[in-house]
Amino acid sequence: MSSVKEIESELAKLSLEEKEAIRDWLDDIIEDQLEISDEFKAKIDRARKEIAEGVYSRVRRSGNGAALLTA
Repeated sequence: MSSVKEIESELAKLSLEEKEAIRDWLDDIIEDQLEISDEFKAKIDRARKEIAEGVYSRVRRSGNGAALLTA
């Protein structure tokens, strides 16, 4: 039996709360391993500059219609 199959079998025995805790833990591990691309870094830098200058290039709306400013 493969490790993945064994893990799946054990996960099936856990409560929903335990599964959610494992999901959160896995999300943290995966997030830590992701690399931020140079393109994404450039977008962040541009957005910070625009915000500092008072320029908001895009406005999103929340579910209740309130403006959510994004750059």
